[in-house]
Amino acid sequence: MSYTVKELFLTLQGEGAQAGRAAVFCRFAGCNLWSGREVDRADAICRFCDTDFVGSDGGGGGRFATPERLAAAIAACWGNGRRHRYVVFTGGEPLLQLDPALIAAVKALDFEIAVETNGTIAAPDGIDWICVSPKAGTRLVQRRGQELKLVFPQAGLMPDDLDDIAPGGIALGDIDFVHRWVQPMDGPAQTRNTEAAVAWCLAHPDWRLSLQTHKLIGIA
Repeated sequence: MSYTVKELFLTLQGEGAQAGRAAVFCRFAGCNLWSGREVDRADAICRFCDTDFVGSDGGGGGRFATPERLAAAIAACWGNGRRHRYVVFTGGEPLLQLDPALIAAVKALDFEIAVETNGTIAAPDGIDWICVSPKAGTRLVQRRGQELKLVFPQAGLMPDDLDDIAPGGIALGDIDFVHRWVQPMDGPAQTRNTEAAVAWCLAHPDWRLSLQTHKLIGIA
């Protein structure tokens, strides 16, 4: 299998429990909830995405013919040293491309592997840190992981409405995540969304507030 990568870069993780940790971000092209084209946004399942995941023209991006070539590019992006290596596969929707062969190739280079997914595709074995961000109107397939992150608020999907994610319902007790986050939706209403998210966390202490710290400090 070949891989199409939009961009590949070294940064700090900006969100969730791993915030502040050095990481190589491997952003795959493509998503199953939106084409990435503005002309299609109004009819997309996910309409609030703030990420460019179309094509392979970003920094470090390209088409990689083998898992070993992509793994080598990830290692080169990290630079010297084999301690605490960490790669975050994201998108778009990374599980359209992340497969056991690539996981094995990256693991062979001593990387811990994280994925940021919308949860509509089951994650393969071997991933160390799974962050699922459900989207309203989708069927939640990946029900286990380290982080459940809800972009907040979403019409038709609030933290107490998780049994509406899938036809037939998914009871909250059937979802097993170590951390549960609400993250204010970016955009013109961000201040209001942040206030609402703070109020939600105060009223529901089993949920925590996630902020996009990379945006706050001005890094990718």
